[in-house]
Amino acid sequence: MAVLSVVFAVLAAVSNALGTVLQRRAALTVPQSQGFRIGLMWDLLRTPIWLFGILGVVFAALFQGVALATGPLAVVQPIFVLELPFALLIAGVVFKRQMSRAGWVSVGLIVTGLGLALGSAAPSGGNPQAPAALWFLALACCGGAMAVLCAAALRRPVGPARAACLGFAAAIGYALTAALMKSATDTLDHDGVAAFFEAWQTYAFAAVGVGALFLLENAMQAGPLVASQPALTLGDALISLSLGVTLYDEHVRTGWWLLPAIIGVGLVLTGVVGLSRLDILPQETADSAPRRTAAAPRGARLSENP
Repeated sequence: MAVLSVVFAVLAAVSNALGTVLQRRAALTVPQSQGFRIGLMWDLLRTPIWLFGILGVVFAALFQGVALATGPLAVVQPIFVLELPFALLIAGVVFKRQMSRAGWVSVGLIVTGLGLALGSAAPSGGNPQAPAALWFLALACCGGAMAVLCAAALRRPVGPARAACLGFAAAIGYALTAALMKSATDTLDHDGVAAFFEAWQTYAFAAVGVGALFLLENAMQAGPLVASQPALTLGDALISLSLGVTLYDEHVRTGWWLLPAIIGVGLVLTGVVGLSRLDILPQETADSAPRRTAAAPRGARLSENP
């Protein structure tokens, strides 16, 4: 079952990466948002290519649901780190852009670091459902943290600090969405469709997921990718690991295993920052700020010459 969850988690990362590429292309036609606005989503909804990108996200959610139903949350969500290099590789084909040597090195660091971190932590076990008291605590902590980060972002001008705050808030939202989805898919698997639509987790993961998407779209417009992407990528993985351990009683190895796990996380961070730097549009300067647009859910901002 663990192998099956890993396979579907990788498929989810690939599908979401494809959606990212399509949405990036659509985002080139969307006016820049100077603030924190609902209208950004309306602009994107009126773009057909963006809707095809959302279809990729829908398939990613289906794959993610299967992965969460067959494996630990602490395994499935960190694999989504691979979405960033997948998105860049797909963009290279779609936009006919070659990956630089530095880009390939960053991809190698991400893959190696992820394998080292997961292999060292070796998440396993866990309960299929979490107690109501733990859910209350998790929702309160995650919701409170997201509110604080959003408030901090709104008090700062457009730039790296604002982007990082919104990116980390989106990461918490995506991690919480995955935790809620795991509970809902377990209900579907064991109790059927009727119980699935009666479970509060079903509606909660849909609502939190939409909120996380909204935060991410604004994070990508708030500042450079090098500020928001590491907060999003590593925040999602680390918060998901924490929720897996606290909510679902999943087990990870500690002791001396923490050393290679930390090294693995460091390699992933280095690779993510490297790819983010390579992927910043050359037009993203003060003189060309109006060309900065929202990127796709959970993905990278992919540069293209229009």
